[in-house]
Amino acid sequence: MSFNRRDLISTTAAVSLSLPLSITEWPKSALLGTNHKPLVRFCLNTSTIDGSQLTLREKIEITGRAGYQGIELWTRDIHRALESGEKLKDLHKLTQDQGLRVESAIGFANWIVDDPVKRRQGMEVAKREMDWIRQLGGQRIAAPPAGATKQSNLSLPAAADRYRKLLELGERMEVTPQLELWGFSQCMSRLGELAYVAVESGRSDACVLPDVFHIYKGGSDFAGLEMFAGNAIHLFHMNDYPAKPSREKIKDADRVYPGDGVAPLDTILQTLKKNGFEGALSLELFNPSYWKQDPLHVAQTGLRKMKEVVNRNWQLD
Repeated sequence: MSFNRRDLISTTAAVSLSLPLSITEWPKSALLGTNHKPLVRFCLNTSTIDGSQLTLREKIEITGRAGYQGIELWTRDIHRALESGEKLKDLHKLTQDQGLRVESAIGFANWIVDDPVKRRQGMEVAKREMDWIRQLGGQRIAAPPAGATKQSNLSLPAAADRYRKLLELGERMEVTPQLELWGFSQCMSRLGELAYVAVESGRSDACVLPDVFHIYKGGSDFAGLEMFAGNAIHLFHMNDYPAKPSREKIKDADRVYPGDGVAPLDTILQTLKKNGFEGALSLELFNPSYWKQDPLHVAQTGLRKMKEVVNRNWQLD
């Protein structure tokens, strides 16, 4: 992504200003270093068990049986379920019966693209998907740079204005779009870009959706997470990655269970805790070797490993 001098100055100023303003909103206990234990919830992103070609109903049931508190759906799965005759009210009841909270959903609306026609169409897609999520009892949806991943010259001020409009739509629909980091993208791949767009949207409900793998893939230092107050992150994608292949060659399929790779998970979790994060940690994997295994076993293993690394830093038990 190319920056001119004005963009760089604006970015530096925006991010620098965001820290002291955010600090005032942190829980007092996080600042004073007391024994307060911020609450975190454990969530399953259904991509983790996607290889078995399960129905959405089956994915919800497995997530509940595995012991998660929340589920992160994919809008394409919701669409398929609706096409097969499922009703949103029945799926909502199923999540409740399984003791699950619909934490978020992954969608691919082209809200950020330069083409005004495609952008209008993308906003309509976002509106429809937000309505699905609301009917399922959810309050959040991912907002990745879909449609612009190969564009290195995307204007960050324009992206901020488009995100503001998406947030305005979300306010009407009662579903908050979370600005998602995609490390393989040529735009919105670094934490600094995410911070700029969120801050310059001018909205107090702006929030970001970071991901262990994508932060690494995009080339940002994990120390950058220190710039985001806990209430700016509602959900955080948990995963790990191996030492090989290299960052340039690593792919989504290389993700592994938390604790099975080389990601600095302890540092990441300690930073989130210090910043006052009290949201959902969502296990998001795309590993084909896991997809070949029993999905319930994969979901249970992922939850166990995620709890082990979290408990090491949060002392939840």
